[in-house]
Amino acid sequence: MLALSTDSLHGYGLNRIFEFIKNAGYDGVDLVMEEKNFDTLNPEYVKKLSNEYKLPVLAIQMGDATPKKLKQTLEIAKKVNCKVIIIQPPNILNMGQTMWLKNEVPKIRAKENISIALENAPADFILGIIPKHAMNNVVEMKKFKHACIDTTRIALKKQDLIRIYRSIQKYLVHVHLSNVKGSKGYALPDDGILPLESFLTKMRQDNFPGTVSMKINPKFLDAGDDDKVAKHLEDMKKYYETYFVHPAMMDPTESSEK
Repeated sequence: MLALSTDSLHGYGLNRIFEFIKNAGYDGVDLVMEEKNFDTLNPEYVKKLSNEYKLPVLAIQMGDATPKKLKQTLEIAKKVNCKVIIIQPPNILNMGQTMWLKNEVPKIRAKENISIALENAPADFILGIIPKHAMNNVVEMKKFKHACIDTTRIALKKQDLIRIYRSIQKYLVHVHLSNVKGSKGYALPDDGILPLESFLTKMRQDNFPGTVSMKINPKFLDAGDDDKVAKHLEDMKKYYETYFVHPAMMDPTESSEK
């Protein structure tokens, strides 16, 4: 399944974003909840757009995972029949939140029959040396059981994408796909240093059952120029189809760095 993360078109209204995704022929929407964008927090409105455009919400991304915010996210997920929620690693100084995520969220996940997946942490540090986030390694992601990979974050932490994938493949439910160009993350998938062709091909060979979501910085999509946005979305879909839907005969362990 192919989705587009709605923050890829930040600046457009949610209705326009659904329209772009529908016209590009993607399978669904990866909804980012934004505190200052009330449309993303309104279960009835999100359901209305999903029905109107006949586009399922394949995942919902939330920011700081607190009990209150998770409850709000679950309300939206139930309303639109979304089965995947992506949460972020907590601040390393917030021990209470960390313990709640480790001990209580798995219970909520089982009770609600929904996948609540932990995304790999960004390369953020306190005082330049201390990792800003707890649950900030592959071991913790495996313990959490449900995982989401952000490919840009892996590259910016100078980790090996294929190795990380192999480590958490069993637990992987969602992928945020983008490339890194120079020092800039969330670039177009075909323009950067990451071996995304090999990665997609490997996932296809492994019958990855989850959603691949394009998560791109709006500037790389030329947001604001509708024609260019539409062309970029079309090209990304073709890229996904080339390497995931109809993968070329290539060694998925090879690096294809550019």
